[in-house]
Amino acid sequence: MATINVYQQYFQASCMANGVERRAVAVWLISDSEAGNIRYEVAISFFPHVSDDDFALSYDAYHSRTLYEGKGRRSRKREAAFMETIRQEADALAEAADASIDWEHPLIEARWG
Repeated sequence: MATINVYQQYFQASCMANGVERRAVAVWLISDSEAGNIRYEVAISFFPHVSDDDFALSYDAYHSRTLYEGKGRRSRKREAAFMETIRQEADALAEAADASIDWEHPLIEARWG
């Protein structure tokens, strides 16, 4: 199985999970492909970010949702369409976790895979 982080970026956030305040979130668009099948998912993971150089991800506040699953392979056109809605998808996951993402304050530049 080939797993690729199509997109990854960290933002300031607000979340309380397992008794620990989380001040940042990692946001991903992930592609998994195997044997002619492709799956895309949006994922978020809230982490403490206790200092400017603390990017230690803790996966106990991880949430994801499958956007597409079917036959095929990676498609730049499909990925572009998912990127148009990634903020809404990530916001819905955050809301379900009683958290919020501050899209106006990225902590790192976007990484593309």
